[in-house]
Amino acid sequence: MEYTTLNNGVKMPMAGIGTFLLSPDEAEVSVLSALQCGYRLIDTANAYVNEKAVGRAMKKSGLERKEIFLETKLWPSFYEQDDAVEKTLERLDTDYIDLLLIHQPAGNYVAGYRQMEKSYKEGKVKAIGLSNFNEEQIREILSICEIKPAILQTEVHPYSQEKALKEFLGKEDIVIQAWYPLGHGDEALIHEPLFAELAKKYGKSNAQIILRWHIQDGNIVIPGSKNPAHIRDNFNLFDFALTDNEMAQIAAMDKQKRYYTSTPEMLNSYVKMVPPVDTQK
Repeated sequence: MEYTTLNNGVKMPMAGIGTFLLSPDEAEVSVLSALQCGYRLIDTANAYVNEKAVGRAMKKSGLERKEIFLETKLWPSFYEQDDAVEKTLERLDTDYIDLLLIHQPAGNYVAGYRQMEKSYKEGKVKAIGLSNFNEEQIREILSICEIKPAILQTEVHPYSQEKALKEFLGKEDIVIQAWYPLGHGDEALIHEPLFAELAKKYGKSNAQIILRWHIQDGNIVIPGSKNPAHIRDNFNLFDFALTDNEMAQIAAMDKQKRYYTSTPEMLNSYVKMVPPVDTQK
C-alpha cells in the first residue's frame, strides 16, 4: 500500500473500494472481500443507503478499527440537521469517521460544513473534505472555514484529468480523490491502445494500468466492484511503476470529457431527496 499525508497530518491509503450503487448485501460482501485482500480504505455515503452493511463488514473482518480508513459523505437534505453526524456514526456502528465529506454543493452546504467542523473538533471525525465542488465553490469554503478541507472527491480519469483544478488544489494542500477512476467503465477508454501496450509490458490489465497512473499522478482511487476477482485486481497496483514517458503519454490523452455533469435543477432536487437511511438493512 502507498499512502498520502493529508494537510492535517492524517495518513490516508491511496487505493480503496467504493460502494456506490451496491445494495446493502452486495456492499457487505464486497467490503469484507476487499478487507481480506488487504484494502484498508472504504468509501460510502448516506445516499448509498449501505452504511450499516459497511459497518457490519468492518466488524466481520476481525480487523481493529484503527486499521481501517473509513470515509462517508453527508447528503444535502441532512446539512441542517444537528444530529446528522451522530446518526451516521450509529449506522456505521463506529465511534469515529476517518474522513467525512460534503456530498454535493447543494442546499445549505455551509451549514453542513460547519457541522463537520464541530464533529472534527469533538474528535468524531479525523478529517473533512468536499465532493463534487468546483473551484469557485471550494474558494467559498476556504474563505469561511475554520478547518481546511483535506480532500476533494470528484470525477477524474485519463479522459478528464482536471489539470487546472489539481494545480489550484495543490497550492491549497488539498488532495484529489477520483471517483469514476476508470471512466465509468467506458470501453473506449479502457481499451485505449496505449493501455493495452502497457498492460502487456507489465503483465497487468488495462484497468490496473489506469489505476496505477492515478496513484503516480497523486489521485486517491476508489473503484467499486462486486466481483471478487476485480476487487483483488484493483488492489494489485503496488508492484510496478510507470515511467515518466509513459505518464506523459497518458497525460496527453486528456479530452476534458466528463461522464457526470451536475445542473442547478439536479442540485435542487438533491436538497429535497431524503435517502431512506433509517430503514436500511
